[in-house]
Amino acid sequence: MMVAGEASGDTLAAELIQALNAEVVRRRLPVILQFGGAGGPRMAAVGARLKLDLTAHAVVGVWEVLKHYGKFRDFFYLLLREAQQWQPDVIVLVDYPGFNLRFARAIQAWSRSFGGPFHNWRPRLVYYVSPQVWAWHESRVRQIARDVDLMLAIFPFEKAWYAERVPQLPVVYVGHPLLDRHAAAKKTAQPCQAAPSALPRVLLLPGSRVRELKKHLPVMLEAARLIQDQVPSEFRLIAPNEDLAKLARSLVPTGLTLDLRVGGLGDALSNATVAIASSGTVTMECAFYRVPTVVLYKVARPTYWLGRRFIRVKHIAMPNLLAGEALYPEYIQDMAEPGNLAQAVIKLLQDPAGREAIQRRLDQVIESLGQPGASTRAARAILDQMNCG
Repeated sequence: MMVAGEASGDTLAAELIQALNAEVVRRRLPVILQFGGAGGPRMAAVGARLKLDLTAHAVVGVWEVLKHYGKFRDFFYLLLREAQQWQPDVIVLVDYPGFNLRFARAIQAWSRSFGGPFHNWRPRLVYYVSPQVWAWHESRVRQIARDVDLMLAIFPFEKAWYAERVPQLPVVYVGHPLLDRHAAAKKTAQPCQAAPSALPRVLLLPGSRVRELKKHLPVMLEAARLIQDQVPSEFRLIAPNEDLAKLARSLVPTGLTLDLRVGGLGDALSNATVAIASSGTVTMECAFYRVPTVVLYKVARPTYWLGRRFIRVKHIAMPNLLAGEALYPEYIQDMAEPGNLAQAVIKLLQDPAGREAIQRRLDQVIESLGQPGASTRAARAILDQMNCG
């Protein structure tokens, strides 16, 4: 059983399903793996029989979750009943900590009280992509150690971080999946060799959720207009699906020329001079393609004020955290306004030497992630938990 609640988790879970099936073949195991639970279209495309598409309801922040509390409560108990009836050998929880950590606790409580003594059901709980408890809620680490049997970490510092606090928790560092996801595309991509007179290319990446698009895109578009007034540029926007592309088209003002595409992020990054991106997984993809980036994020005010109380790190963009410095300028909440974004982008566009210096540091950041093969290593660790060959 797998539970993925966001588009990025759906991709991770789909890649893991393929890696698990491949590893079963490689080991010549006399088993047929069955996959179910919750996720999205990518999981369904690789054979998972989903109880619901949880990714279609993704929200961010405490305030947004509270507004939809009844819906998510129903999803939670629907999946809990599915697990109790199906009784899978392994439950893989993919990111999505607000939901998945509670789900892990509920599964363990039920199996200890009912599943174990009476039905002999004690699933192995695997968490794929560590919750960022090192950034905002360290107290949860004890609950994780109690309820999770195996943590699969994708960042190199996480294994040592857990070892210092809960050494009893098995943690396997598998590496970052983007090294596999984009490596082939990066090799075959043909970066456009722009002539000295060609216009710079500014890539807009507002996010993969409706709320993010509504919050971030108007700010990005106004910033693009300000940039255009000072440094004539080409602007491209990448939407992850047609529904978000349709919404984005409705927000583009007249007078701004914008190349809006569905998918093709790798090619777009290969040809970008600078990007403006929502904080999240996409900032690591920008780093992988060596694109200097300006990062923004806006949430509901209650969520922002709660976050300020709990967040314990200096940066929100993962490339900055891994580098230990602000390679990417960050603008959060009220600071994420068009003038600030435009000024930061213009500074990058007018400073080729500065962009090259950022790219050299990004190379070091990506090198720190290790080698490709994250999904395969994760699959092997899960099969080892199942004592499979």
